[in-house]
Amino acid sequence: MASSDSDVRSAPRIGVSTYLERAQQGVWDVRAAFLPDVYLNAVTASGGVALLLPPQAEQVADIAVAGLDGLILTGGADVQPELYGAERHPQTDAARIDRDAWELALFRAAERRRLPVLAICRGLQLVNVARGGTLQQHLPESLGTDRYRIGGGVFAENEVAIEAESTLSQILGDETYPVHSYHHQGIGRLGDGLAVSARSDDGLVQAFEGVGDGYLVGVQWHPEENTDDRRLFEDLVSQARAFAARQKEETR
Repeated sequence: MASSDSDVRSAPRIGVSTYLERAQQGVWDVRAAFLPDVYLNAVTASGGVALLLPPQAEQVADIAVAGLDGLILTGGADVQPELYGAERHPQTDAARIDRDAWELALFRAAERRRLPVLAICRGLQLVNVARGGTLQQHLPESLGTDRYRIGGGVFAENEVAIEAESTLSQILGDETYPVHSYHHQGIGRLGDGLAVSARSDDGLVQAFEGVGDGYLVGVQWHPEENTDDRRLFEDLVSQARAFAARQKEETR
């Protein structure tokens, strides 16, 4: 069924972080903003409008966030270990300084505005670092398993146990839940103001949520890869719609 004009006009604006990669098109070979379209499809299929947020000057993060109703911090390369005071592991990705700085600025701007946030894989790790937490830099070494990244661009299938009475349980239920994994790092020390909402059977934190007011949900897996279950994106869009309504009321 086609959306009405009023539905489109009232659709929440969801900012989605992107990253800069070299791209070739015809004679052009340049750096360009990049993001797999599965993220965009997940947002639009859930009733939101996706707005891309490529890395740029940190000082404009508050301006960028001011036009949003919700924020998604996406997956990708490892967060710099220098940001949480650790020595670099040989298997840690090369630093993406521009992306780390921009997404940290976006998250902090979102916190100041009390914007609903969904943090996915790297996004969860970045939020943990922003809140003073640490990461395990190479799970095959620290946990003795490569179950979370089998390589070759193929997502591993794992199961997570969701904590009862958590925000995540209200979205997905509190039973064991199947997920798509592609990561070799994970949560070490949990950051301030975060509560674990899911773990895998080896004890690794697979999801957390913010404590107190505001909406912050972080998942270590890739929900955008599950086209049959959009509930995490639908809940973010619902929270963003409520946020937009509150903002409208406050400006009256």
